[in-house]
Order: sequence, then structure tokens, then C-alpha cells
Amino acid sequence: QVQLVESGGGLVQPGGSLRLSCAASGNIFSDYVMNWYRQAPGLQRVLVAGVTSTDRTNYADSVKGRFTISRDSAKNTVYLQMNSLKPEDTAVYYCNFIQCSGGYWGQGTQVTVSS
Repeated sequence: QVQLVESGGGLVQPGGSLRLSCAASGNIFSDYVMNWYRQAPGLQRVLVAGVTSTDRTNYADSVKGRFTISRDSAKNTVYLQMNSLKPEDTAVYYCNFIQCSGGYWGQGTQVTVSS
């Protein structure tokens, strides 16, 4: 089992920045992928960014150039640095961890971009 604890959400004005964190604990193998998804009201959960245990990254087109995903392997923690935030970035952000034993989700953290 893997447990995920997210933090860093909140209210920010358009153009502002936030950094989300997701700490993983439990039975973690050497090969894994950590992702950030988001879900806005009335919409499906969508992938925002992902990073592998070999530091390969991928991003949704809507966040490229504004968001940066990174990880601290010693802490089993993934970060999502979000800059130039827009109102359309408002959503609940979920951390997702995938390894050969299965996939796991965090509880979600609310990000609201509003003036």
C-alpha cells in the first residue's frame, strides 16, 4: 500500500503562483510514475503533469510553459509549481502514484484562481 498526502492548495489571484506537494509513503518500489490530475466542477478528471522515477516529464498542453513538475526522490515527494495561474486553472488537484502494485490517489487539494 502507498499513502499520499497533498498540500499547498489555496486561493490566488490571476497571474499568481502556487506550489503543490505530494508526499508518498509506504511500500514504494524503484519504478513508478507520479502524476497530478485536476477536476473542475462538472468536468472529468484530467492529467495535468507527470514525472517518472527516471525524471521523464510530460504536461498537458494547457499548462505547458506555466507549470513545472519535479520530484525529490529522497523524500518520495512530487511538486507542482504553478505560475501565471488563470481562472480556468481552478479545480481540485489530485496526486496519483502508479507502480507495479497498483495505482493510488491522494485526497485532493483545492486551487482557486480568482480576483
